[in-house]
Amino acid sequence: MLDQSKQFDKSKLPSRHVSVGPARAPHRSYYYAMGMSAEEIAQPFVGVATCWNEAAPCNISLNRQAQAVKLGVKAGAGTPREFTTITVTDGIAMGHEGMRSSLASREAIADTVELTMRGHCYDAIVGLAGCDKSLPGMMMAMVRLNVPSVFIYGGSILPGRAPVGAAVPADFADRDLTVQDMFEAVGRQQNGTMTEAELEILERVACPSAGACGGQFTANTMACVSEAIGLALPNSSGAPAPYESRDQYGKASGEAVMALLEKNIRARDVVTRKSLENAARVVACTGGSTNAGLHMPAIAHEAGIEFFLDDVCEIFRDTPYFVDLKPGGQYVAKDLYEAGGVPVVMKELRKAGLIHEDCMTATGREMGEELDRIDREADGRVIYPVETPITKTGGVVGLKGNLAPEGAIVKVAGIDPQHQVFTGPARVFECEEDAFEAVKKREYEEGEVIVIRNEGPSGGPGMREMLATTAALSGQGMGKKVALITDGRFSGATRGFCVGHVGPEAAHGGPIGMLQNGDVITINAIEGSLSVALTDDELADRKANWSGPRATIYASGALWKYAQLVGGAYKGAVTHPGGEAEQHVYADL
Repeated sequence: MLDQSKQFDKSKLPSRHVSVGPARAPHRSYYYAMGMSAEEIAQPFVGVATCWNEAAPCNISLNRQAQAVKLGVKAGAGTPREFTTITVTDGIAMGHEGMRSSLASREAIADTVELTMRGHCYDAIVGLAGCDKSLPGMMMAMVRLNVPSVFIYGGSILPGRAPVGAAVPADFADRDLTVQDMFEAVGRQQNGTMTEAELEILERVACPSAGACGGQFTANTMACVSEAIGLALPNSSGAPAPYESRDQYGKASGEAVMALLEKNIRARDVVTRKSLENAARVVACTGGSTNAGLHMPAIAHEAGIEFFLDDVCEIFRDTPYFVDLKPGGQYVAKDLYEAGGVPVVMKELRKAGLIHEDCMTATGREMGEELDRIDREADGRVIYPVETPITKTGGVVGLKGNLAPEGAIVKVAGIDPQHQVFTGPARVFECEEDAFEAVKKREYEEGEVIVIRNEGPSGGPGMREMLATTAALSGQGMGKKVALITDGRFSGATRGFCVGHVGPEAAHGGPIGMLQNGDVITINAIEGSLSVALTDDELADRKANWSGPRATIYASGALWKYAQLVGGAYKGAVTHPGGEAEQHVYADL
């Protein structure tokens, strides 16, 4: 237990600029106006940042959880200052123009957290986030600021279930449901194998609580990353949002950040090349979202660490896949938590020599010390023993070739090896809406490679996820009969042979922008290649005759600014020079 009577020396902390000395009397008057005591003003100020909003269930419980964090900060002799930032929730933004705001919101979250911390001179941060982009955005801000930092996930949603005896298709009855099932149910309704009445029953029960999507989609993937990278307390990411134990983790996180502040352990002491590699291992072995290949490079960028898509995929290549989670597997986040969570997963990775044990964590102890404390073992159901994995290589694979010189990424968890090589003629669409309409009308053929371009970070703008299209294909039973490639992204809930992050994107003159209907494309996830049957000269000729980037309607506002600044997906689609270019450390100003 921390000593509540401890006195911190504020002479070197940022909050001295707003709370110490006669010149700061006007500032202190503001604090008194909010009911703070002289003792509280004299303590370190800890930002308690949440992405709370009423947009979706992912973040709805963060307000409550923040109160528990504040109790922990107070118990550690700190003064918590709660603030919120935006979130764009992908489940609501999916499948329409709103999805263009999703990836850009990651940058806005990082920027607004940074600005709030800087503007008010907070000394440390506990960040709470619950949806896909809010997790990496919050972690990016922590690393950018390089203050003592603890991340805590808001928790996953509970799985849904159709009522006993409900009139729903047999394959939707008596099993766990997630929002992925709803997107795929839309495809079923469109092709006539599900009625609208059945769809209405399912939509009322698929998402029964607060929390983020329950499978190993992007939110839960990045929650696992937060633990594996060391910014979150062990096992803190696992408990579903409605569980009261989330409040206990919140209080413990508040106490932990005060211990880090006392020891001057900062975010970049935790987030290192080695800890990023640990996190990539966990993504691979859990069959996590391909979006991790976008977000981990962005987190690394904030520290000035070069950890690009190639580096992530190199780790994926030799990591066994042994955690059976949706969408490729059977189980949801609650099941992983009950099986022992990320600590048991990392303990299995350690048995195979795949974990760096000397990485610092939010507890102030190294990862190896934390794993030594874990007495649970793989249950053989959700978490397989590492020596008998589901497959010997990771659930996510990187690709390169003449169609993707900067790389691409595909999730193969749940796909049989014989289906991991696909050759077929291209059917090219200039945007997601065109592809979705064609899929809905069955205006495509079995054996084709559906190409969706102009959806990259800059060209979209916003690098939308293609879940509506991929879910419709799965719902039509065509998930294994066609492949899909895009310079955009895929939801962590995507199933099927779907290649994203193809770079350079079409707007930057990448080969995907030169494709024509009928070009023969080969995707080989076993060898890690993505190619089109065109010579270098043929591709060069097409580029010479290319008319340039497709115009968008976003000629002003936030998305215009984002499109001007954003870089390539393989570097994380970042919008500023990062840690390598910085001239100061915020916490030392």
